[in-house]
Amino acid sequence: MMQQIRHLDSDREFYIEERCHIIELSNSADDPDCSIARARVEPGVTTCWHRLSETAERYLIVSGAGRVEIGELPAATVQPGDLVTIPPMTPQRITNTSSEDLIFYAICTPRFLPENYQPLESAE
Repeated sequence: MMQQIRHLDSDREFYIEERCHIIELSNSADDPDCSIARARVEPGVTTCWHRLSETAERYLIVSGAGRVEIGELPAATVQPGDLVTIPPMTPQRITNTSSEDLIFYAICTPRFLPENYQPLESAE
């Protein structure tokens, strides 16, 4: 891992088929233990069911409100300051239930790798 300071750059945001917008803040082979991305889900949108193999994920909610569904737990309302922990291979999705963007940080350990992403439904 290298010493560095990274500033959030909204110009680096990209849309993924899962139905959300992502800015990767940290995802590098130089720091394989963790990756951090900012996710943005538009009002009324539900992300696609998916899971990650070999990667645990945490959602730290920073703005908006939503309903998260993970594994066998009942759906739960989330708001700023809430933390959702998702073990590897656990089905997950989140719905923005507010009139503003739902923004959260997705913190993955070890770091997110595209080959570990497993869609459980199509993004039609």
